[in-house]
Amino acid sequence: MATNPPRHLRLATLACSAFLASSCAAQRLPVEQIKLPPGFEINVFADKVPNARSLAHGQGQVVFVSTRSDRVYAVRYEGTKATRVIVIASGLNAPNGIALRDGALYVAEVNRILRFDDIESRLDNPPRPVVVTEQFPSEGHHGWKFIRFGPDGWLYVPVGAPCNICEPDNRHALISRIRPDGSGYEVFARGVRNSVGFDWDPQTKELWFTDNGRDMLGDDLPADELNHAPQPGQHFGYPYCHQGDVADPQFGGKRACSEFAPPAAKLGPHVAALGMRFYTGSQFPPEYRNSIFIAEHGSWNRSERIGYRIVRVVVEGGKAGKQEVFAEGWLQGGKVWGRPVDVEVMPDGSLLVSDDEAGAIYRIAYRGP
Repeated sequence: MATNPPRHLRLATLACSAFLASSCAAQRLPVEQIKLPPGFEINVFADKVPNARSLAHGQGQVVFVSTRSDRVYAVRYEGTKATRVIVIASGLNAPNGIALRDGALYVAEVNRILRFDDIESRLDNPPRPVVVTEQFPSEGHHGWKFIRFGPDGWLYVPVGAPCNICEPDNRHALISRIRPDGSGYEVFARGVRNSVGFDWDPQTKELWFTDNGRDMLGDDLPADELNHAPQPGQHFGYPYCHQGDVADPQFGGKRACSEFAPPAAKLGPHVAALGMRFYTGSQFPPEYRNSIFIAEHGSWNRSERIGYRIVRVVVEGGKAGKQEVFAEGWLQGGKVWGRPVDVEVMPDGSLLVSDDEAGAIYRIAYRGP
């Protein structure tokens, strides 16, 4: 799904300083409306992070935060609250993707990957970025990227379809991977309309990813997908087949759904499933370990809004099983005050959730019954 431009400044208050103040955040973000399972709680970890998107935790007490505007932030924290927000880069082209490796922060713009070396020791005086590669397409439609390093040491870089529905060339609608120095470009998976979140099963090291379904087939079709790619070379259907069993009215006659890898799970129509992580912490109850948490950004062109929540998918034996809503409440009576984008498991086992609508990051923790 192509998402409409975020209104992340709508909730900003001039009374809040550039340094984080929990009292200010509490006054303007109604986190008490968020419903969680018994024993869990949610609080504002950081606000005044406009357009907060992808999350990456550093070696120290710092979380890096991307945007789909032009900035990248570093958020310092102590305990359970952020203490400072630092702009470490600006003037970039939709730097939605960030990843850390060997002390360097990799940032994905629309057509290139940058690297900020030794970033954590230089937050107040960030280095000039090194251009890792400029080989990616420059189209803005689905051009923003989510990036992460896989267990194989390669940097995975998706390239969305440059349209709602079209037959892409061999540079679009895929997930690629490159070496850390930008060499060795490979296509890992095709038929992927727009993936803005992926992670690897901590047990099998196999890739799982979200994919946004096409628009303009009505309110209830097609579902966004959770996909499982245990090896390279698979095709996941776009633009010929959606959600594994719906032939596209324009292109479906060319290839049958049976030719493609089916989704591991259907996530609902137009929910805009974005960031996802396997839960690897120990703070949550044991049944949550190795489940997938998925941030649903929420629909923008559905007659009745849907999404705007965090869902949990149980994975057992390499298969997606039970789905359940883990956190909801950003949508109230048809009105939206927040839109989850990404999730990140913290060293203490809590879960961070970014919100580009409210310009905030939340912390979900388990306190017990």
